[in-house]
Amino acid sequence: MTKNDEIKVTVKTEDPDIQKQGPPESDSGDVNPEDAVPQTPEEKIEKAEAEAKDAYDRFLRASAELENYKKRTQKEMADFRKYANASLVKDLLGVVDNLERAIESSNESNDEGQLSEGLDLTLKELLKIFKKFHACPIEALGKPFDPCYHQAMMQEETSDQPENVVLNELQKGYMIHDRLLRPAMVVVSKLPAGSGDDDNN
Repeated sequence: MTKNDEIKVTVKTEDPDIQKQGPPESDSGDVNPEDAVPQTPEEKIEKAEAEAKDAYDRFLRASAELENYKKRTQKEMADFRKYANASLVKDLLGVVDNLERAIESSNESNDEGQLSEGLDLTLKELLKIFKKFHACPIEALGKPFDPCYHQAMMQEETSDQPENVVLNELQKGYMIHDRLLRPAMVVVSKLPAGSGDDDNN
């Protein structure tokens, strides 16, 4: 018995599972027949054209979807700008109703006190709506003049207040959140002539 025969016998007797498995399968079964057969130049061109057509179709679909998205977004933004104040106006309708009723009631009774009371209630309701939308008046009276929030319309001499203090509000200023809606129009104090440093001259 040759050396090679001894190796065969040893494998057969020591590992019987190998006998059941049979001969190893050839790797040729996993190969795609199209890959195994060399393609002609015409077939390669036809395949490339098909891939290019498929890619172009996908491009057209993506372009159409993008265009539709842009149109839809533009319409939504236009509607938003058009109706952005609808909620505020809706809340103000109640104020208008109360004001109309107060005026009508005052005309019927000729009672100025009733009109004044109705106007006061209407103003309070209006300020509640402003607060709901985070709009609030600027507290300026008695505060140091601040050009970021106040607009000085005139100066008034006084010895009761330091210089550059708001003495009077001609028109209230308002903020919305942390942004200035309009500055307060104010009268600012100044020292009388001959006071302060002028006394030393």
